[in-house]
Amino acid sequence: LLNINVGGKLFQIAVKVAARYPITRLGKLALYTDPMKKLQLCDDYSVQKNEYFFDRDPSIFHYIFHFYRSGVLWIMDEMCPSNFVEEIEYWGIQLKYSQRCCRILFEEKQDELNEYLKIQRELEAELEPLDSAQQFEGKFLGRFRKMIWNLIENPYSSVPAKIIAVMSSFFVLISIVGMTLSTVEEMKHKTGKMWMEQLEVICAIFFTSEYLMRLISSSSFKNFLRAAFNAVDLVAILPFYIQILFENLGEADTLYHEELHKVENVSKLGKVLKLIKLMRIFRILKLARHSTGLRAFGFTMRQCYQQVCCLFLFIAMGVFAFSALMHSVEHDVPGTNFTSIPYAWWWAAVSLSTVGYGDTVPDTVLGRMVAFGCISFGIILNGMPISILYNKFSDYYAKLKAHENET
Repeated sequence: LLNINVGGKLFQIAVKVAARYPITRLGKLALYTDPMKKLQLCDDYSVQKNEYFFDRDPSIFHYIFHFYRSGVLWIMDEMCPSNFVEEIEYWGIQLKYSQRCCRILFEEKQDELNEYLKIQRELEAELEPLDSAQQFEGKFLGRFRKMIWNLIENPYSSVPAKIIAVMSSFFVLISIVGMTLSTVEEMKHKTGKMWMEQLEVICAIFFTSEYLMRLISSSSFKNFLRAAFNAVDLVAILPFYIQILFENLGEADTLYHEELHKVENVSKLGKVLKLIKLMRIFRILKLARHSTGLRAFGFTMRQCYQQVCCLFLFIAMGVFAFSALMHSVEHDVPGTNFTSIPYAWWWAAVSLSTVGYGDTVPDTVLGRMVAFGCISFGIILNGMPISILYNKFSDYYAKLKAHENET
């Protein structure tokens, strides 16, 4: 017999039984005749008791011990997958010796654990700043850049840093309100237009100063440009300067071109400026820097992109299928709006979304039956992923909030 002491618990295994599995640790212990090789396999050896000691988990060794007696490796649900794999690798036993049902469940549990750990790492990285205060030690103007970094990136470091964080959100909201009011007819007059332009200049100056402070306090220019939030900050300030550039180009054109060509340029320039001004709406994304809820929403979309893409695929399939059915039963009706399948796409889309504007409706009994099927399919389709997305969003939000509070 082999006297095996695992973590203080004694087990006895027949040498012939252990030798049946020569690639395992106990199999080698049974087959080796050189005492020095045997000592390399265990942690200690008692000469008086002829006992090999292993400093391992005795609770898991019960399943290893059972494997040598029966030839089957049993896996219990309550075991930690990482710990169990580590133990069986130490003893030289492969997972293939377990039953297929146990192995499938164990591998599923392993995948769930790996996915959980992956999400945990990504959640922690979501709140980790691009740089840390320690990275400025020994660098050019390190103390000054560290102070700016604390003001901009660490709102909990001081009262001025908190004020700057609140001001950043305040200027984003003011900028969006200003852009909205600039489209009101009463604000397009000279006085209102002047106030809106001044407000835009103030917001642009603040956003530019904030962006430059982040750039100065960054330890790596390349990492700074790759960061998503910094790209949002750049998009927030670019429209203002592009608008100034185009306006100056428009003034220069009036000096060198004829009247007809000048009018065409002004028309084209006006369309470009409208598009550039519309880009200011992206400033609202700056709120995500200081909003845990928006970060959790973006993180949920990134983690559930497969489910979201699958949902869009089902919607597209439903739109094509029901628009084709509706066209086939309604195209002969006089005055129908379903003159072709593309014309029926809008009706199928609003019906699947259960919005149902009622601007296009079927007239025949068969058409109404198709519409009922489309609406029913839309209800089922919309109900499937909502609970999954909401549960994940609430889970990610709670974890982000907890990690933020700990930090």
